[in-house]
Amino acid sequence: QINFVACQLFALLAAFWFRTYLGPSHASSAVRHAFATLFGIYFAVFCFGWYSIHLFVLVMMNYGIMNMASIPNIHRYSFVVAMGYLTLCHISRIYIFHYGILTTDFSGPLMIITQKITTLACQLHDGIGRQAEELTAEQNRLAVKTRPSLLEYLSYLLNFMSIIAGPCSNYKDYIAFIEGRHVHMKLLEVNWKQKGYDRLPDPSPTGAVMYKLCVTLVSLILFLTLTKNFPMAYIIDNEFLDKTPFLSRLGYLYVVTQAAKPKYYFAWTLADAVNNAAGYGFSGVDERGTFRWDLLSNLNIWNIETATSFKTYIENWNIQTAAWLKRVCYDRAPWYPTALTFILSALWHGIYPGYYFTFLTGILITLAARAIRNNFRHYFLSSVPLKTAYDIVTWVVTQLAVCYTVAPFVMLAVEPAIKFYKSMYFHMHILSILVLLMLPVRSQAHSIRKPQNQAMQNSVKSK
Repeated sequence: QINFVACQLFALLAAFWFRTYLGPSHASSAVRHAFATLFGIYFAVFCFGWYSIHLFVLVMMNYGIMNMASIPNIHRYSFVVAMGYLTLCHISRIYIFHYGILTTDFSGPLMIITQKITTLACQLHDGIGRQAEELTAEQNRLAVKTRPSLLEYLSYLLNFMSIIAGPCSNYKDYIAFIEGRHVHMKLLEVNWKQKGYDRLPDPSPTGAVMYKLCVTLVSLILFLTLTKNFPMAYIIDNEFLDKTPFLSRLGYLYVVTQAAKPKYYFAWTLADAVNNAAGYGFSGVDERGTFRWDLLSNLNIWNIETATSFKTYIENWNIQTAAWLKRVCYDRAPWYPTALTFILSALWHGIYPGYYFTFLTGILITLAARAIRNNFRHYFLSSVPLKTAYDIVTWVVTQLAVCYTVAPFVMLAVEPAIKFYKSMYFHMHILSILVLLMLPVRSQAHSIRKPQNQAMQNSVKSK
């Protein structure tokens, strides 16, 4: 943990220096790629010692696949090798090293690199191996038309801004950032002459970085004061279970789940700030004319804490991982996309049984929540009081459902997870199954993922 914080703070300073002295106007793309790669390799070795060799082995294996595999199969081979290697490392780290050697915990960077490898492979397959009319609008926008050079590949996967804590970004966005086109691409989407500008503005990330560092500091304080005082393990303590009524246990479950969040808020917000400090992460201009630096943000704290649906909560928590799952699994799954996406998420996280309790439970609750929303929500939109009452009830249910779902994720092992669900009388599982049995469920037709040209043609015909 000390190495992690030290590396990220050093990366923050290096990012400011990188933007100031190695900006696109001061250095060539090759120099920027080389600096980002070398510093990233240094951080990996500093944090993980010789265990960092796993990162480099995986990167080079997949570079070979990218250059030798046929385009129709490049995404399949890359996915199998990357996920297979990651899973073997998860197994060895737990069952060979028995949880205890912290220096072997190189899984975090390996997980991010796996995301990037599979993302690039799918986008390369879209750009070279498929016709434009076969792609969705997003797939067309992100499709990669040429294989990257070795330096570009290493820079994308190992750059110092994201090697320790991510997040995963799209290859085209990263290359545009290195080449100095990243911000201009987003600014050109706005008609600045109508806003009174003679030329494109030059947005600075400094304000966004300072704000995110404040969030990071608050998260760190909350982690040091709350997290250790409200351990998740206490909710399955025998004395606590014997003396505490069910509703009080539900309330305490919410408290301990809230106490577990600050470490994620800290790590992800700091990682976002590092990228922004280097000038990466500009996402455009909002409706109020404010420059946004949230292209790489991994969470939206306000939307998380006020979420009134399981779907909204998931979409605003670990945003870049959710985007990765959508792009490599959900949008490409031939059947059962929701179930396959949750299973892939569990496999990517590791092999602790608690992960599978969480994600399998998540499948049930997601499908049940979707059925309830589709069948009842429209009845509560006719008046403000009804809508307010609906939002309050769904907020409470969503927050408790999330707490119920993620508790095994924190506990990790089988015995505490089962003990926890027994203490909760499996109520969310039972309610979800009853909902799915009693309410009609709209089929997850792949029509929502029609290629853009086909969808446009259908729209024209309908008119």
